[in-house]
Amino acid sequence: MAKRANTTSGEKDAGGTASGGSDGNGAGKGRGRTRRQAGKPDDQHRSALTEWTKSIVVAAILFVILRTFLVQTFVITSGSMENTLLVGDMLVVNRAAMGSRIPLTNIRIPGYGEPHRGDVIVFDPPPPDTINMKLVKRLIGMPGDTLQMRNKVLYIDGKAQDEPYVVHAGGGDDTYPWMEWQKQYLLAGVDPRTYAPTRDNWGPLVIPSGKYFMMGDNRDESFDSRYWGLVERWRLEGRAAFVYYSYNGNSYRPFPWLREVRWGRIGHVIH
Repeated sequence: MAKRANTTSGEKDAGGTASGGSDGNGAGKGRGRTRRQAGKPDDQHRSALTEWTKSIVVAAILFVILRTFLVQTFVITSGSMENTLLVGDMLVVNRAAMGSRIPLTNIRIPGYGEPHRGDVIVFDPPPPDTINMKLVKRLIGMPGDTLQMRNKVLYIDGKAQDEPYVVHAGGGDDTYPWMEWQKQYLLAGVDPRTYAPTRDNWGPLVIPSGKYFMMGDNRDESFDSRYWGLVERWRLEGRAAFVYYSYNGNSYRPFPWLREVRWGRIGHVIH
């Protein structure tokens, strides 16, 4: 009887030991699962951060492509194109029409169209270096044209032009030393030694291949090709398309971009 009792007791001890071993393994597995579960939020955080980074990089690349090759924006800060464009107008410029230069290279992607007389164009002006900003003017002279102005009237190939978009602010005629560049493009038979161009009287000038003559619609207040010369084709950056926002840029009131919005000009197509 004693042996049976010992055997029974031993069996219980063995069972207890086996049971204890099983509990130990279960606790170890539970701790492993707990550690893995505790690591999941960090993995999710890293995954979310990676996705956000990818999205930002893709968005930045798309923005650069859009800005460089398709469209750009331009803000009117002077009255040289009044009344076609007003100070405070914000424009969308179609770069794809004219083609674009790949940044940091001399490679130019051709556009789907060509510049035409009468286009309102944003361009990079030629020297002098004092002009350190993009300009917007109307394309007046095409390659091969003969341009002349007499008493503020523009002539192209000897024909007076009807320009309904032109305004004159008044004031007398004036001269400027920079206009001396015109002498090298004078029509044959005009003596450059006696040539004395003024703002309202100049030419006739023959526009060579690959160059363009730009003028502001506000003729008496525009600093344009009459003064600083012709514009090469590669300097043309885009055709002004429409006004996406406008406010009174001449206002001295606080926050004119909120308080003096020109609602009627928003969406105005430029021509």
